[in-house]
Amino acid sequence: MEKELMTDYYDYYLPEDLIAQTPLTDRSSSRLLVLDKETGKTEDKIFKDITSYLNKGDVLVLNDTKVIPARLIGTKEETGAVIEVLLLKDTGNDEWEVLLKPAKRLKEGTSVIFGDKLKCTVIEKYDDGLAKVKLIYKGILMEVLDELGSMPLPPYIHEKLKDKDRYQTVYAKNVGSAAAPTAGLHFTKELLNELESKGVIITYVTLHVGLGTFRPVTEDNIKNHEMHTESYYMTKETADILNEAKKESRKIIAVGTTSVRTLETVINKYNEFKACTGDTNIFIYPGYTFKAVDSLITNFHLPKSTLIMLVSAFAGRDNIINAYNHAVKEKYRFFSFGDAMFIQSNK
Repeated sequence: MEKELMTDYYDYYLPEDLIAQTPLTDRSSSRLLVLDKETGKTEDKIFKDITSYLNKGDVLVLNDTKVIPARLIGTKEETGAVIEVLLLKDTGNDEWEVLLKPAKRLKEGTSVIFGDKLKCTVIEKYDDGLAKVKLIYKGILMEVLDELGSMPLPPYIHEKLKDKDRYQTVYAKNVGSAAAPTAGLHFTKELLNELESKGVIITYVTLHVGLGTFRPVTEDNIKNHEMHTESYYMTKETADILNEAKKESRKIIAVGTTSVRTLETVINKYNEFKACTGDTNIFIYPGYTFKAVDSLITNFHLPKSTLIMLVSAFAGRDNIINAYNHAVKEKYRFFSFGDAMFIQSNK
């Protein structure tokens, strides 16, 4: 097997104490590791320095999805056993794709109760704890979830989140994610205004983050990994801005791997950007040719994850592992509440 296809090829050493447990008070004061993807050269900066790397006419693409309080703790109707339900994807008619813990306790037709306003019934069970459930509730669902649910923080975060808005971007708008597009957490409204004043064009796509983004790779050969689908949306306004930028050879900078996956999905499907909505299970790993994205703002990703494979496809695996080793040595903060990278192209 070619080493580029081996999951272990995307491993790196990370001391546990570098996994950020809490967000910084000032979003834009995170550190920023700048990586030149052509040369592999790195620079250590602060996130607000991003303004000096973006130029007039550049297009910055943000994912405006909004995280729902998707983690629910309830009890099995018949026995009172404690069950955790993570809402992943709204499939319509109050039916949701979910992750159940422990799944083996729940058969099709079993109900889980969350207080007196919400319960769910298992309609269908799949592998790996996945299931489809029907939600039965009183009132408006999002208000019920605000009251009963909690933010679906990743399992490597052990601290309680004091302010749930810190697991939302400041531009979060379209409700539907089971995890935050974390590269965007570093932006403040002031920083976005500063970029616009400089002439950077800011536009938005929506990808509702689900299992496709954060499911671990368990196969030895990455080609055997199955990506779950996630829903995306692009407006005509955004498509027009992006097509104009491509025509004029201006740079498109994606914020986060979810924005990358949306942009690459659309351009692969239509050979241009266009107003559309759909589902994507695009899996980007080395060997992939990027057609939409010129530069990328992203966080540091888990070893052996689909996301480190995506950034390795973008900047070269050796450049990424060298940059990550540098970040470990310099004690950068890793993962969701951690520091950021700017992977730039000077072409």
